Amino acid sequence: MTPHDDIRRAGRRGHAGAGLVAALVLAGLTLMAPAASAAVTPTQATQLNQVFALTNQYRQQAGCKALIRNSYAEKAAQGHADWMASTGTFSHTGANGSSFVDRMKAAGYARPGGENIAYGQADAQAVMTAWMNSPGHRANILNCTFTRIGLGLAGTRNYWVQDFGY
Repeated sequence: MTPHDDIRRAGRRGHAGAGLVAALVLAGLTLMAPAASAAVTPTQATQLNQVFALTNQYRQQAGCKALIRNSYAEKAAQGHADWMASTGTFSHTGANGSSFVDRMKAAGYARPGGENIAYGQADAQAVMTAWMNSPGHRANILNCTFTRIGLGLAGTRNYWVQDFGY
């Protein structure tokens, strides 16, 4: 069993809950960013776990299956969040003109599907509210054909990324 197995099961029930977060912390587990960047802080990891749980709650309410976190998609999402935070750029276009498809494939994910980005929201609930109130972002979250997700969060101003795949 991997740390993400527990997270996936929690997502299927619709919530990660404080117990899961505490168990992850007690087990010494943290969500790590790609090798070229700094580690995600415990607070950021908690926020990302909450985004994951909320995303799956909304999907469940719409009749979609829960997404599963994928390490390759996570690498792409965190890398883009790190890049946006380090450059002060807020865009789906990344370093060297890359698209989310380019970034996900470069990270090892073969079937990219979509990307949500956000900037400035203080916490998981705020970013999910913003995304669910935006037709394009909401469509990605509720796309029942997506099966995998990678999440990223970086910077003191909170650059958020969701990368979805098939």
